[in-house]
Amino acid sequence: MDNGLAHEESAFINFRRYVPDPQHGFRWVDIKRLGFSEESVDDRGLLAALIGHEQFRDDYAGGGVLPDGRRHGPYWLRLITPDLYVSISQEKAVQILREWADPLGDVPPELGADLQREVFARLAAADAIYYLSELGDKTTFPLAREVVVLV
Repeated sequence: MDNGLAHEESAFINFRRYVPDPQHGFRWVDIKRLGFSEESVDDRGLLAALIGHEQFRDDYAGGGVLPDGRRHGPYWLRLITPDLYVSISQEKAVQILREWADPLGDVPPELGADLQREVFARLAAADAIYYLSELGDKTTFPLAREVVVLV
């Protein structure tokens, strides 16, 4: 489906590379950079395009992006709408992600540098930041967080 978005690049940061088992808590950051060709679409339109994009169809259960998949992480795609994304400030996004990255203390320096380059620098450059509200059973994936950055 052509919805105006094109996948440009991805980056993946697996905490397991930096922190010995089991302290990494099965955490990772998956960045999918998508370019948008239309300029007159508002943020809700961009979020709708994102939800409809193939790259959004990743259940993070080891199979990668599934073009005909019906899940996004732990959530059924049919339950995700642009209205579930809440606009948040850069400060709030940083707080959410820092608390999620390591609830037990400071992250290792190498991981901190990679997070700064791949995550926090993108937040600093954002025109808008959206946070996906949790759906359904909070015990399914308690470590999952989703922040969408629009630049």
